[in-house]
Order: sequence, then C-alpha cells, then structure tokens
Amino acid sequence: MGVNLAMDIKVDKMESHEGVQEAEKDLKSFETMTVQELRVLMRKAGIPPRGRKQDLVSALKHSMESGLGQSSQRLETEGNAASMMETGHHKRATQNRKVKNSSARETRTLSHLSVDNVESLEIISEVSRTHEDDSHVVLTKNASTTRRKEKTGSMSTDMKPTKVSYKRKAAAREYERVEVANGVGPFMNEQPWTVLAHKKPQEGWVAYNPSTMRLPPPDGTKHVKILSWNVNGLRALLKLEGFSALQLAQKENFDVLCLQETKLQEKDAEKFKQSLIDGYENSFWTCSSSKLGYSGTAIISRIKPLFVKYGLGLPDHDHEGRVVTVEFDTFFLISSYVPNSGEGLKRLTYRIEQWDPSLSNYAKELEKFKPVILTGDLNCAHQEIDIHNPSGNRRSAGFTDEERTSFRTNFLANGFVDTFRRQHPGVVGYTYWGYRHGGRKTNKGWRLDYFLVSDSIADKVHDSYILPEIDGSDHCPIGLTLKL
Repeated sequence: MGVNLAMDIKVDKMESHEGVQEAEKDLKSFETMTVQELRVLMRKAGIPPRGRKQDLVSALKHSMESGLGQSSQRLETEGNAASMMETGHHKRATQNRKVKNSSARETRTLSHLSVDNVESLEIISEVSRTHEDDSHVVLTKNASTTRRKEKTGSMSTDMKPTKVSYKRKAAAREYERVEVANGVGPFMNEQPWTVLAHKKPQEGWVAYNPSTMRLPPPDGTKHVKILSWNVNGLRALLKLEGFSALQLAQKENFDVLCLQETKLQEKDAEKFKQSLIDGYENSFWTCSSSKLGYSGTAIISRIKPLFVKYGLGLPDHDHEGRVVTVEFDTFFLISSYVPNSGEGLKRLTYRIEQWDPSLSNYAKELEKFKPVILTGDLNCAHQEIDIHNPSGNRRSAGFTDEERTSFRTNFLANGFVDTFRRQHPGVVGYTYWGYRHGGRKTNKGWRLDYFLVSDSIADKVHDSYILPEIDGSDHCPIGLTLKL
C-alpha cells in the first residue's frame, strides 16, 4: 500500500533515485492540504480515510515513508528494469490523473448508498453449522451489483452523488479492497492476534488464539449464542466489498446479534427492519436524536423477546441512542454503547459520575426479576492485560484510573462477572485497534467490548470468545455461548 501511495504522489518520478529524494520532501506538504484533499488522496491509495486531519496526515506519512523505503530498495536491486517500466508507468499516471480529477468532483459519502439497497444485511433464520473452510463465496446481491457497475463505469440512480453536509462528509469512510479467503471476510491475510503484543507482559500471559481456545457448542445441551459488535457505522460496513452478514450468520449460527455505533437515523433503521429476511425478523433499533448519524444500538434476534425497552428511562441519558434491552424467558439482554470520555477527557466526569452509576442501577433493577447479560462497547480497558501500552495511556480515554475504578465499582464489584477474563485469566485478547499507525496489523489494541453477566448465571457460560479475524470495523465481534 505504501508503494502505491508514493507512486500516486510522484508517479512520473518514482522510478529514479532523484524522484525518491524529491518525494521525501513532499511529506511536509501533507500538513498544508485540506481534509478533503487528504481524503481523496487516501482513497486513491487504498487507505481508509478515518479520523481528524492529524490522523489522516499521520497515516499518509506512515504509508509514504514505508513506500519510499520499499521503492529505494527495489531501485537498487532492479537497476535497468525500473527504467524499462517508465513508459508504462507514465501512461498509467496519465489515466490516474483523469480518474483523480473526476473523483475529486464526485466525492463518495455514505449517503450515496440508498437505504432501499440494504438487502446486504441478509441474515437467515435456519442456518446450518458450517465449517470455516466451507465458506468461499462472500458476495451479497447488492455488493456484487455495485461492483459490476463500478467496473463498467456506470452508476445507478441510487448511487448518484448528492450534496451532503460537511459533518456527513466527515463521517464517510471507504475501505481498502482486499482479497477474501474463507468465511465472512474481509479477513486479515495474516493472524497478528496470535502474537503476544504487550509493552509489559507478565509471566504466563499468552495471546488469544480463537482457533485453539474457542470451545465447540455443547452437545445435547440447550443453549443460546449471542454476538456483539461495534460496527462503527453500519452503512459503511455493508458497503465494504467482501463483507456479508449472511456469511457471518452461516459461519457463527448466532441466535442474537447486538450492534453498537450503527450511526443510523430513525428513518434509516425502519428501512433496515424491512430488509431482514425470515428468521431474524425481530429487530430493535435506537438512534441518536441529539446528533444525527451518531452512536446508535440495535438487537437483531431470531428469538422473539417478551419485552423490549429503549434507553435507561432517564432523559439525561437517552438522547444518544445508547441502550436497547430485550427480555427473554430466562434472562434480560442489554446492548449498550457506553460514552467515550472524549478528547481531553471532556466527558470523563459525566461518564463516571452519571452514566456508569445509572447503567449499573438499571441493570441491578432488572436483576431483581431475572439474571442480566450486559454486552457491548463499554469503553474501558479494565486491567493492564487489556491494553497493549498501559503506561503510555494512563490519561487516555478508556484507561484512566477513574474509568477503571468506576468499571470495577459499578459492575464487577456489584455482582457482574467479566466472562472473558473469568474464562481466560492470563490471555491477552483485544477487541479494538485504532486506525492510526495500523494497530490491527501489529495487534496493538485494547479490550473494550465485554459480556458481563449476573453472578447467578456465570457458571452457565459455556464459552466467551473474540472473533479478531473478522475485519470491517475498528472493533471486532465478540461472542457468548450460554447454557439454558
């Protein structure tokens, strides 16, 4: 990817040592570019354009520096072969400029995906248990249709660019197109999660490896299988080439799927409900009313619940669409997206003094009637084992002493069990990797996503696991198998 970026910037000169030296000087030019220019450049280079301007600049510089290093080495070894390719590169560069000029005028955003096309969220009811190696085709109807139109240069009415607000443009994201091997996709080409990546590893710690640590379903025992995933924008996930919710359902055979950070509006959620096929027709969505296209949670189930509730029942907390609760025969299930303390920890006080106690009290009230399962992005790496670099993040949102103490006091010391840590006390397993500096490729992550259960049903947990191989978001899904 880094080489491609270098060629995009200095495509006419990268085949010489002088071109490499000149391109190195252009690293500083990123600072002067607008956010829009940076995003266009990153899409062209196949880099996800995520984050603020400084995040974009950092990602470009990292990729550029990597590309320059590889280009220099290639020039030294290939010699005259590089000059022989110059004419071909020049022709491609001319074509690339034309495409770039066109794409600059027609910047893609998430709003270009018509909600009428959300058949990509195809989830089936009666799915057979399928081995990972049996899943090879991962194209949904709309995904394949979109790609055919892109290849032919045509664009449907639904995909036609429209004017959108700056905030919507800032929220848009494109993903690197990758080759999909087995299963859901897009899968990582390697398995970095199997490497113990930690700044201060303790004796006995090992990296989480789902291929060896996940347990098979309990034979002859009735059970329920729940998945939870912060998708960081459901529209963007479904637009990602290679991703198929249908394949995810076939591979994991889950009964319930909890989503966080869907970033949908109410009108969009209603249309998503209509797109779910038989079997998972029970879906419940809550969206932010104070800030459109922000936050949002959902529960999709093939089991019809007895009761559904949106929010905590507290106006001060319920305007951001952060909680959905369903009641089943033997337990309550809460899908929650806990507020991030934010840049500069501006929401830290709200988080630890208001939100955490309110969520805890709400769960304890439900627990008076039935056991509770609380899942989602709880935005806290509780212990040092749950974060790659604990020393360097003492004042980072999600790992402050205040947040960790609040997490322990309001949940773990209040009758709830961290199922993954209970099952894997010395295992380093992350569920979140920041886009900056390519954290996922080096497994420099955080464990922010949890299944917390009432102590009364902790012994019924058959397996609590992580699915780090599933890409498409800065978080990966987590799962829980509970015996009934």
